[in-house]
Amino acid sequence: MQLLIVDDHPLFREALASAITLAFPDAVLHEADGIRSACDVLGRETGIDLTLLDLSMQGVSGFDGLVTIRARFPRVPVLIVSGLEDPRIMREALQRGASGFVPKAVDKATLTRAISEVMNGALFTPPDLASAPEPTPSRKSPLAERVSRLTPQQMRVLMMIRQGKLNKQIAHELQVGDSTVKAHVSEILRKLEVISRTQIVIETAYLDFDKSNGGFPAA
Repeated sequence: MQLLIVDDHPLFREALASAITLAFPDAVLHEADGIRSACDVLGRETGIDLTLLDLSMQGVSGFDGLVTIRARFPRVPVLIVSGLEDPRIMREALQRGASGFVPKAVDKATLTRAISEVMNGALFTPPDLASAPEPTPSRKSPLAERVSRLTPQQMRVLMMIRQGKLNKQIAHELQVGDSTVKAHVSEILRKLEVISRTQIVIETAYLDFDKSNGGFPAA
């Protein structure tokens, strides 16, 4: 059995590798500190059976890393090992192709069970997160207040994100540099308290944007 651990924190990679080795002494472990190096390893080592992936790494936005790995290496299942213990994030990760989700704080027995079940073709989710109720969409969500904190330029970027446009397309339309768009996107994520462009689209789908009010949600 060959596993790939993808995380940009060396100490966590070491701790995770130690826990896996105790549970699976014969496992061959590979490590990567980012998505690019993970793809290099997966391209080079064709016998990898499972990728354990952290969602929050430098240079990675939202679920982009997961989507990249699943698109390039669809044969290799991905188990998310994340510090984000949010049922919504777990559900979206599964929708994006992950085969399982475990919090970083999980005990070794649960981690071992997650690896075993995913390796056997099952879908693994922690019982406490899996049993969390689905969020109920509401037009009166506090999200409307968070959207109102955006600057007019950030609002324009938000509307283009909702249209599915990429950073380069947004930069071209606004006649600004790519780095400026990236900065706006980072601020939008921070102000809306979400972690990905996908979440931006999902969360704001329930808001009534009033063009006569500069595109901001109507009061």
